[in-house]
Amino acid sequence: MTKDKGEREPQAKSKIEKCEGRVIESYDIESSGAAGVKTRVDIIEKDYLPFYKLVVPEVDIATKALLDDIKERLIGAVDMNIGEVFDVKIMEDLRKEFSSDAGRLLAEELPHLDEVVRNNFILGLVHELLGLGDIEFLLDDNGLEEVVVNSAKEPLRVFHKKYGWLRTNVTTENEAAILNYANTIARRVGREISNLSPLLDAHLFSGDRVNATINPISTKGHTITIRKFARDPWTATDFVTSKTVNSEVLALIWLVIQYEMNIIISGGTGSGKTSFLNICMPFIPPNHRIISIEDTRELQLPQFLYWCPLTTREANPEGKGEVTMLDLLVNSLRMRPDRIIMGEIRKQREAEVLFEAMHTGHSVYSTLHADSCQQTINRLTNPPISIPESMLDSVHLNIVMFRDRRKGIRRVFEIGEFLPGLMGNRDEMKYRPSILYKWDPRTDVVKAATEDISIYEKVGNHTGLSVEEIKEDLDVKKQVFEWMVKNRVRQVEDVGKIMNRYYVDKDTVVDVVQGDKAPKKLLD
Repeated sequence: MTKDKGEREPQAKSKIEKCEGRVIESYDIESSGAAGVKTRVDIIEKDYLPFYKLVVPEVDIATKALLDDIKERLIGAVDMNIGEVFDVKIMEDLRKEFSSDAGRLLAEELPHLDEVVRNNFILGLVHELLGLGDIEFLLDDNGLEEVVVNSAKEPLRVFHKKYGWLRTNVTTENEAAILNYANTIARRVGREISNLSPLLDAHLFSGDRVNATINPISTKGHTITIRKFARDPWTATDFVTSKTVNSEVLALIWLVIQYEMNIIISGGTGSGKTSFLNICMPFIPPNHRIISIEDTRELQLPQFLYWCPLTTREANPEGKGEVTMLDLLVNSLRMRPDRIIMGEIRKQREAEVLFEAMHTGHSVYSTLHADSCQQTINRLTNPPISIPESMLDSVHLNIVMFRDRRKGIRRVFEIGEFLPGLMGNRDEMKYRPSILYKWDPRTDVVKAATEDISIYEKVGNHTGLSVEEIKEDLDVKKQVFEWMVKNRVRQVEDVGKIMNRYYVDKDTVVDVVQGDKAPKKLLD
C-alpha cells in the first residue's frame, strides 16, 4: 500500500451492541463502499416499541483477537496526506486499495475465514479508516431519512421512512469519538469546528447534509445530525404514485414553468418543499440557463438541463471569505440566467433582490416556511422579510406542502394564486389567496377548489392561446404523467429525456402517449 507523508486523520470508534427482541421486519442494505457486500437490518420489538438492530456476523474470541491484530497492522500501514481528504477520486482509490490489501492479508493469515465475516470485517475497516465508522452502515440504508448522534451516553437514533424515530444498537465510544467524526467531516469541506466555531453545517461526499454542535453549546454532549441525500432522486412519477400530488396539478405546474412564471413552494420543516421543487425542474425547457443557489447542494436535475449550481460558504475562523445567499443572488443576475432557483427566502434583502429579479423578466422558484397560502402572504409582507405588498403580483403560483407525521405521508396541501382586492370600506389594496386546489384529508385526494383560474388569462396574454387551447394543452400534459406512471418511467434521467423530447418533438411524444405505446421509442 502506498504511503504518503503527512498528518493522518484521528481514528474514532463506534460499536454495535447485541440486543434481542421479536423481529417485526428484516431487510438487507448494500454498502456503497463494497459492491455486493450486504448487512442485515432487523426491526425488532424492544420495550414495546420498534427498535433498529444492525446485525453483523459474530466471531469467536480467538478469531476476534487475530482480526484485531490484523486491523492494527493495516491501519498502521496507512499514512494519508491531509490534502487527500478533499479529493473524492483519491479517497475512492484509497478505499479500493485498502480493501485489496486487507483481503490479501486475511487470505494469508486466516485462509479459512468465513466469506461473510471476511467481507464485513474489511467493510468495517474501510468505514473506520476512511469514513464515519459504523455510522456508514446507517448511511447506506435507503429506508432512513435522518441519522442522529445525540451524545456518547446514548445510542444513535434514526428516522425511518416507515417507522419514524427509532433507537439503534449503534453507540459511540466516547465524546472524543464524536468530535473526531465532526472534525473529519469539517476538514473534508475545508471548514473547522472548535470552541471558537462550535457549529458546523457541511455535507459528505455522498451529498448528505450534516449539522454538528459541540459542548458546551450542546450541554448533553457533542451532536451530529445527518439528513440523508436521496441516492435515487424522487421524480414526478413517484409523487403521483405515492398520492403526494395528482397529474392534473402537475400539468398546471408544468404549464406555469413552461411559460416562465414564478413559483413559491411553502410548507413546514420536512414537508417536502425541496423535493417538490426538484421534481418540477425537468419541466424547464432544455435551452434555458438555470442558476441554483443553495446553502447545501440538494437539487438533482437531469443532465439535459443547462444548469449552474452555486452554494454558499461560511466565513473562516478570522471572519473572512463568507459568501452569502445575497452575494450569490446578486452575482447570478450577472450570469444571464433564464431561471433562478433559490433554496429558501429568509431575509428582507434576499427577498427584495429575488422579487426584483422577477420584475426584470427572470423566472424565479424558491421555498418558504409557511403552512398555507394565506400564511405565505403574511410571512412575505411582515418582518423579518417585509416586502411591499405590491410585489406579490409577481408570484404566479404558490404551492403549499404538508406532512402528516402520524400517518407518515406528505401531500400537496394547497395550490393558490395571489390576487389583489380592496379591504372593506378603505381604498387599501390587499392581496388574498385564491385557492385553486386543496387536499381533502378525508378522501386523501387533491381536489379542484375553483374553476376561476386567472393564470389562464396571464398565459393567454403572453401566448395568444385561448382558454380552450390552454385546457387542451393541460389535458395532454396530464396524459403524459399518467402514461409515465403506467409505464413506470421514474428514473430522473428518463423523466428528463421525455420532457426534453416534448420540447423538441412534441408530436412524437403525443403520438406515443395517446397511442399507449412502450416508452422505449422516447428513451432510446
